[in-house]
Amino acid sequence: MFYLGGIYMNDQVETIIIGAGCAGLTAALQVHEIGKRVMILEKMLKIGGNSMRASSGMNASETDLQLKNGIIDSSDQFYDETFQAGGKMNDPELLRYFTTHTNSAIEWLKQYGIDLGDLTTLGGMSCARTHRPTDTSPIGAYLVKKLAAAVEKAKIEIKTDCKVIKLQRTQAGYQILVNQNEQQLHFECQNVILATGGFGASRRLISRYAPQYADFKTTNQVGATGDGLELAHNLGAQLIQLNLVQIHPTVQQDNPHTYLIGETVRGEGAILVNNNGKRFVNELTTRKKVSNAIIAQPTGHAFLILDQKVFQRVKALEFYQSVGLVKQADTLKALADQIKIDSQVLNETITEWNTAVENQKDAQFGRQTGMRTLDTAPFYAIHVAPAVHYTMGGIHIDKETHVLDENGNIIPGLFAAGEVAGGLHGNNRVGGNSIAETIVFGRQAGIQSSKD
Repeated sequence: MFYLGGIYMNDQVETIIIGAGCAGLTAALQVHEIGKRVMILEKMLKIGGNSMRASSGMNASETDLQLKNGIIDSSDQFYDETFQAGGKMNDPELLRYFTTHTNSAIEWLKQYGIDLGDLTTLGGMSCARTHRPTDTSPIGAYLVKKLAAAVEKAKIEIKTDCKVIKLQRTQAGYQILVNQNEQQLHFECQNVILATGGFGASRRLISRYAPQYADFKTTNQVGATGDGLELAHNLGAQLIQLNLVQIHPTVQQDNPHTYLIGETVRGEGAILVNNNGKRFVNELTTRKKVSNAIIAQPTGHAFLILDQKVFQRVKALEFYQSVGLVKQADTLKALADQIKIDSQVLNETITEWNTAVENQKDAQFGRQTGMRTLDTAPFYAIHVAPAVHYTMGGIHIDKETHVLDENGNIIPGLFAAGEVAGGLHGNNRVGGNSIAETIVFGRQAGIQSSKD
């Protein structure tokens, strides 16, 4: 790369990726593997984006780990359950490509020392297909750390604190105008991959497209403001399903900073009770249904209840406890007193739940996964309520990650992957599918952008 008249002429870089979360890092590694030259621009001071906040895991079907655990899964079953959970509003071609490429994504990660050796179950699925680190630690930070190390080893340059303010087509490809440290830089390249994430932290865009959530808090990092949508739209890209915004049901938000309590907590056996100490929903139905059920409670909030067995299966709970989000007691009565609910009712609820687990039949709400008795002290409670979490809509892409214009035509040399792209999830994203999406379509963007 050399500097000429205010422009960095990328004779050494054919593809520039905007965004350094899991999708961007994955795409960069895939481009590098193919032998093309690539660079990443990231507007924040640190890499990772919303990927750093992902806690539960990565969904995949037909994997060796599933078979070793006696789980017979299929991409067809994965497709059907995701399609149902998304209100059948998912793009069928995107979804089919996604569900048939998660296994290969798991295998691809292994070459970078990323071994997701533990399984759990999240909402909206019928079997354990959520792969996570063997020590059960949150997947997001683990993946970003490993992928970033691989990017560094490959000598792929990441420029941070680089906010792209203009993206325009040229005869040779694209010119990118960037603000960095109050200076303007220009870059030129043949291809651009947008991996800038969603707009869950933009109150302006949430108010425009999903005004019902305008006053909700958000789980998103501050950089998730929809920059990529504007860059693509200015080039004629079609934006789709922007009104489809997901709220996450279990977010601790008693303090100014919100903490998403990962779905794994419920997947490993926790239940939800209302202010009366009673269950009110199948805790592992879709996020949309669980969120709506919590909002429908008179207080608009709920409590996650779990025991020591669940606590030991979710490493993130140690962090939640360290920052004061978790109430702990040696008995259910003492726990109920702490969270100010009727101890007798809570005890009855737990007894009924344990009986349902032993009989493998939840007569109340039909829960079939994450069934574990809550009978081992100490007991724990976390106060939760829904918050804005994920934006399902975004840039219209095809299954090869080409960005499409309003007429469905490919915009040459422009690709998108991750939350910035719309269509995969329908009207409700299944937990564990976002990280899988970043790897599957990050790879695809890297592959397709590298074609001669």
